[in-house]
Amino acid sequence: MTSTSNPRDLRAELESLTTEAFRPELADIDRLPTLDIARLMNGEDATVPTAVARQLPSIAAAIDAVAERMARGGRLIYAGAGTAGRLGVLDASECPPTFNTDPEQVVGLIAGGPDAMVTSVEGAEDSAELARSDLDALRLLAADTVVGVSASGRTPYAIAAVQHARRHGALTIGLACNADSALAAAAEHGIEIVVGPELLTGSTRLKAGTAQKLVLNMLSTITMIRLGKTYGNLMVDVRASNEKLRARSRRIVALATGASDDEIERALAATDGEVKNAILTILADVDGPTAARLLEDSDGHLRAALAAAAR
Repeated sequence: MTSTSNPRDLRAELESLTTEAFRPELADIDRLPTLDIARLMNGEDATVPTAVARQLPSIAAAIDAVAERMARGGRLIYAGAGTAGRLGVLDASECPPTFNTDPEQVVGLIAGGPDAMVTSVEGAEDSAELARSDLDALRLLAADTVVGVSASGRTPYAIAAVQHARRHGALTIGLACNADSALAAAAEHGIEIVVGPELLTGSTRLKAGTAQKLVLNMLSTITMIRLGKTYGNLMVDVRASNEKLRARSRRIVALATGASDDEIERALAATDGEVKNAILTILADVDGPTAARLLEDSDGHLRAALAAAAR
């Protein structure tokens, strides 16, 4: 399926998409009591995890490929327009405080640039050239991964981003909410979460947006787990940039080690507040510089560093 600038052809193309389908049984939804509408909407939302579950093998395969690239220094780059683009930017922006990644390691590109986060930028989603120039500005590398995100699976910006990335040898993933989408076909890893027609016809910020958010959560979170950014289910690479996160850091060290408050404070002081390092000083009974060396030699994997310290 390809995009078209002819209004009649575009209308026909949209009408063929599951995400754009009209549901006549909901034509009188505006006449219902608020509670009934809320129940309908909640019921619709409850179907999304099942749709995601059907694609878990494809999602897992994509994550393993992303993690392998990122372990070699590659970046994870999301590219989309509208809601899809905003979700990518959101996921990227949450990685530094959660996993202490460099801001350039996970990047969100939205058609139209930062202004498009809060307002519509006319024509941006239809520009393949804009996608190419946005990626060129990042100096795309073969070790990078580009994830095109589009509910319809036909957005020119997302498709062009994937195609351009593939020409540069980067890993490509296409995340869409329609079957047999052009976006998934353009990517090495196609992930199509078919959530069905929306409660409001064509409003893909609803079920489709929820599905995309769930998948993006998996892509970034599980990739970071594979890269050693966690210890069990603890965020041991959390960046303590405010009082809440400093308190969370202390709690994480406590949960991982069972140490006393005084011991935790000493460990954090000896490691400049680095949670992972502090845990290692306590569990392996080493000093701060030794913990840093062990973690560097273990590519940041705490379990591997602990094993090395025990030898």
